[in-house]
Formats: sequence, structure tokens, C-alpha cells
Amino acid sequence: MATYAIGDIQGCYDELMQLLEQINFSEEDRLWLAGDLVNRGPKSLEVLRFIKSLGSRARTVLGNHDLHLLAVHYGMASGKRKDTLSPILEAPDRDELLHWLRHQPLLVDDKTLGYVMTHAGIPHVWTLKQAKGYAAEVEQVLQGTLADEYFRHMYGNQPDRWRDSVKGWERLRLITNYLTRMRFISEHGKLEFSANGGLETQPKGYHPWYEVAREKEIKRTQLFGHWAALGTTGKQAVIALDTGCVWGNCLTALRLEDGEQFSCDCPGHHPVKH
Repeated sequence: MATYAIGDIQGCYDELMQLLEQINFSEEDRLWLAGDLVNRGPKSLEVLRFIKSLGSRARTVLGNHDLHLLAVHYGMASGKRKDTLSPILEAPDRDELLHWLRHQPLLVDDKTLGYVMTHAGIPHVWTLKQAKGYAAEVEQVLQGTLADEYFRHMYGNQPDRWRDSVKGWERLRLITNYLTRMRFISEHGKLEFSANGGLETQPKGYHPWYEVAREKEIKRTQLFGHWAALGTTGKQAVIALDTGCVWGNCLTALRLEDGEQFSCDCPGHHPVKH
């Protein structure tokens, strides 16, 4: 039995099937998915159906595109021009699929394997214990009767810096932004949202989130997606899994038991992102 972690699929179902065939994925194996299962690629519906069909063999965290799909489903957001979500929203099993998606976590931690996974990362201003607790705050609301209100308040860039005193919907929005949208951050924990390219777009006074020193080390290897233009982190303990499949680069799987990586080329469904 092996466990494979895969970066942002974003509706690239055919490429996912190619990668699973390449690694000889069997009924004994497990998948970890770093979020953004859907959107921009052509077969988001097929991706959702497949991952859901795996049951407990798949562990996925929610990404910003997954949350956007849910917000549209709940009528709290309008579709965007580049969205490719219509097949899901028109599917006969839409409610069943999105009920399943809404019940996925924002953070997966496995002490035995030695990995923790989020979509965008864990900011240096949180310990692992804090990150798990804050993720659980959002998950509790997402999975409860106030989900529609959560999506009504989810969008926005403020507040952009963690303080324990932040409460209510602003607190849940900030937790969500750290876990699903973070790229560059200040030493004081302030998020920067305008720079979404590679390291060459780093704004003055900000750093890649994984470069800022932590007061308390996270004793796991961190896995994250979200940042297709990044490439690699250069750190063994922080591994970027989004290798830009939807942009014409590749889809990557990391075997957690021994750290070996496998990739398949992707034709891309958008111009390559720089």
C-alpha cells in the first residue's frame, strides 16, 4: 500500500487518470489531494465524482476554487468569466457532490506518516496545534446550518493580519485566506494578495510564507498547492505540489512513504502562466 499526494487538479481529469496509470495506482493505495479539485480545466465534474467514489481512500483539503464553487452553489457568488463549473451546477448529482465537498477539511495531519497538508500553507504566526484548531472553526461552520452565511462573508482581503482578538465572520474569513490564498506574507503575518506570480513578483516587505522563521517548529513535512508559478521551495520540509497542470506544465504525485515524485505532462487548457 502506498499513499500519493497530488497537487491542484483543477478539472484535469484525463491527466489525473494518466498519472494514476503511470504510478500503477491500485485499490490498496491512498490519495491525498491538495485542494482545487475543480475549475479552469474541462472535466471538474468527472474529477469530483472520481475522488468522491474513492471514499476513505482519498483525503482532500479544500482550496479556494473548491470554496468558490460552493459559494456559487449556495447563491452567494456569481460565476466568473474563466469558470468551468457549469457541468457540476447542472449535474443531476450536484447536491450530493457538493454536500460531500462541503464536508472536506481545510487541513489534514498524519503524525504517523509525518505530513501535514493544506491548500496554501500554514503561516509562521501559528503553531500546528493552532492551525488545526483554527481550521476546525471554519469546518464546523462550513458543515453546519450557517454554511450559506459563511459563503456570504467569505470573500474579501480584510482583515489581512492575524490577531487573537479578531472575531466572527472576519475571523473565519482571515483563517480561510491564510489556509487557501496565502503566498507572500510579512514578518508580522500580514498577507499580500496582489502578487500571484513567481518569486520575481515578491513585493517589498513581504516574503514567501515558508521563508519566514517560526517561533515553534512544525514537526511535519508540509504539503501545499495553490502556487503554480512557484516551482519548488528549495526546502525538504516544505513541498509545493501544484506544478501547473491546467497551465500546460505537469501534474505531480509525491509518494509519501519514500518521497519519490512522479509527473505526467499536461497539454494545458489555458496559456502558460508566468
